Amino acid sequence: MIRTKAKSSAKFAAMNGGGGSPAAKVVEVENWEVRPGGMLVQKRNLDSDGGGSIPAPTIRIRVKYGSAYHEVLIGSQASFGELKKLLSERTGLHPMDQKLLFKDKEKESGAFLDTSGVKDRSKIVLVEDPTAQAKRFIEMRRNAKMERASKSISEVSLEVDKLAGQVKLLESLISKGTKVAEKEVLNLIELLMTQLIKLDGIIADGDAKQQRRLQVKRVQKYVETLDVLKIRNAMPSPNEKIRKQQEQQQQPQQKQQQQQPPKQNLHTQAPVIVTTQWEKFDFDIDSIFSTPPTSATSTATSASSTASAAPPPRFAWELF
Repeated sequence: MIRTKAKSSAKFAAMNGGGGSPAAKVVEVENWEVRPGGMLVQKRNLDSDGGGSIPAPTIRIRVKYGSAYHEVLIGSQASFGELKKLLSERTGLHPMDQKLLFKDKEKESGAFLDTSGVKDRSKIVLVEDPTAQAKRFIEMRRNAKMERASKSISEVSLEVDKLAGQVKLLESLISKGTKVAEKEVLNLIELLMTQLIKLDGIIADGDAKQQRRLQVKRVQKYVETLDVLKIRNAMPSPNEKIRKQQEQQQQPQQKQQQQQPPKQNLHTQAPVIVTTQWEKFDFDIDSIFSTPPTSATSTATSASSTASAAPPPRFAWELF
């Protein structure tokens, strides 16, 4: 009792501006609390193990649940939440579904037994709280739903990670000028769209919804990258452009060569000489017209004479 008075006097002295530093005053103020009856007492430390201090006495409480009574041994300074945990082991009722009534008043889980007036052999009524039970079931279903959504999003994220490696590989090949089959790019786009459909089918709330939104943006980014790569892959490279231009230039030349007739060899033909100098021939026109045309008749008579002078052919006839 003397110790309590000394502490109280020190407390009031500190509050009235007595000696001591301001930090010490703040610490002393924080070590005190006001009980429901208006009494100023030292704040209890729930984390301390009680070493060196007097342990709280144990009290026996009678708890009525339905038509049954349960006797519970618990510390006098325990909370109603600790009492609910002990009753859950005996009744099988979840602590969140319990409602404890002391003197026809419901007590919160954070309230303490001694400050609420609970003494040895006090009577407490335990009833089931349907509202709290419904809330707990809703919370359980919500948590299970979030867990399933998070699991599904994690599975999709792993698949997207694998496809992201293939996208980076195609991007490096196409950037170096290597041609890739268009079917590979289209297949990769189709796989990413499949994962996007899975993400759209996931119903999530809270953090899971944020994760789903991030994965959707990620997949859309990879699909856009593949669309750009497909266009770049379809475009001819600079070497192919030069080769096609050369082929286009050679084709008209070949057609012209096929249509033109073969040129004659100028070395084999005799040169043609054009001149205006005329050559004179000496002949007598009168002698040509004065001579009788005996040459033709003489040739005809000579041919007939040779024909008559030739002996008839003889054949070797064989007699039978």
